[in-house]
This record gives sequence, C-alpha cells and structure tokens, in this order.
Amino acid sequence: MKKELLIEHGKKIVVVLVGAILNAFAMNYFLKPANVYSSGFSGAAQLLSNIFNQYTPLHLSMGLLLLILNIPVAILGWLKVGKLFTLYSFVSVVLMSVFLEIIPVHKASGDILLYAVFGGVLTAIGVGITLKFGASTGGLDIIAMVLSRMKDKPVGIYYFALNAVIIVTAGYLYGWDKALYTLVSLYASTRVIDAIHTRHQKLTVMIITKIPTEMKKAIHAKLVRGITLIPAKGAFSNEDREMLMIVITRYELYEMEHIIKEVDPNAFTNVVQTAAVYGFFRKD
Repeated sequence: MKKELLIEHGKKIVVVLVGAILNAFAMNYFLKPANVYSSGFSGAAQLLSNIFNQYTPLHLSMGLLLLILNIPVAILGWLKVGKLFTLYSFVSVVLMSVFLEIIPVHKASGDILLYAVFGGVLTAIGVGITLKFGASTGGLDIIAMVLSRMKDKPVGIYYFALNAVIIVTAGYLYGWDKALYTLVSLYASTRVIDAIHTRHQKLTVMIITKIPTEMKKAIHAKLVRGITLIPAKGAFSNEDREMLMIVITRYELYEMEHIIKEVDPNAFTNVVQTAAVYGFFRKD
C-alpha cells in the first residue's frame, strides 16, 4: 500500500512539474513577447509586472509577483480546502515561478495571432493535465473551491471579473489590439482545458456496478459526499445491478476515477455536467 501511495505521489509531482514547465514556456516564449496576457493570477502577475517595470522605479518579475499573490490563497486553501490538494497546488506555483525566471523570454517575430493561440493552447495543456491528476495551478482554482464550499454558488463570475479587469487594463495601457489578442488566447485556452479535463464546477457521476457495497465504502472512505443507490437491470443480460449517483466538484474527479478503477475496473461510469444543485450538498 505504501509503495502504491508513493507511486501515486510521484505521478502527481511529475505532472505538476510538467504543467509548470509548459505554463512558463508558454508565457516566456509566446505570451509575454507578444504582450498577450494569460488568465487568472498568471495574467494578473504578468500585467502587474509590466506596470511596475514601466511606470514605477520598482522592477518586479512576474515569477515573484505570481508567488506573492498565491501565498495568501495557499493559506486560505490550507485552512478551508484540504492540505494535500493545496500543497500540490502551491508546489505548482513555486515551480512555475522558478521556471519563469530560468526560461529566457523569446523575442517576438511573426504573426502575433499565432503567438496568442499557441500560448493559450500550451498554457491550457499545462493547466489541464495538472487538474486531471488531482492538483491545480493555484490562484483562482483554490478561491473557486473555497467559494463553492462556502456559498455553493457559481464561481464563473469571479473568473470573468478578474479576466475582464486584466483585458480592459491591458487594452487601456498597451492598446486594444493586445486586449483582443488576449481574448483569442483565453478562448483557445478554455477550449483545450475543456477537452483535457472539464471547466464545469460540479459533475454528476453515475456508476453501475455489481459490487455496490464495496464501491460505496471506498467512496465514503475518501470523499465526503452523499450517494444515492438506484436499482438497475441490464437490458441485454437481465442481470440485476445497482447504480450509484453522486455529485462531486471537478477537483474530486481524479480521486473518483482512481476509486472506481481500484474497486471495479469493469464498472460502467457516466460523468455529466451539473448545471445546478438544489437541496443539501455537503460543503465540508
């Protein structure tokens, strides 16, 4: 069991490392040279770094600002979300901050639109694989989890608000063409993250298995979520089975997939978007 746990942690560290390298490479090779901005805290750090460097005597790097912005968020996540998830997320932020300092900034040449699209796609691959393996790139993801658990309300407005501030400020200071290219980059990024992982905050998982008792115990051991048991019968085989229906957040999807594969690899599982949840949804 300890060996499996070490392998699991090793996988996550490798994925977090690769995600951080991809994010830093996308930033220094595509987005920064073209003055195109990323989303979330990365974009905020990028914009603040440019403002400090051009309009004040202070010269603060994007990597340092990204780390500073994420420190209070990491503390909040540690207290409100979960220690392991927050730890991996903060490791991701630290690694990205380091790689932003190590990887040289490429000089822009050619079509800025291509820089915007490829920068957005590479960033999304880094973010997407990190989410898929049960971690995050920090920043808004942790804030989204805290808000989701405290208020159980959609958090899309917070993403939209921060990105809108970044785009409008960048457009006002550096030209509206840069703001439009940023929109293109954000769109490309969103579509790729959707393909790799999911942008939906809540998901409904329906599991049809021959061993519902074992599956229920395994899920309850690792996730604090309610489960509804629904009798099911195979139309072709006429075999009696049970369907477990459970609503989770997108950050629990990796853990859920791991549990299902471990308990019943042959279980039929359907994961669908959940637009809203009414009634009791456990937030702790």
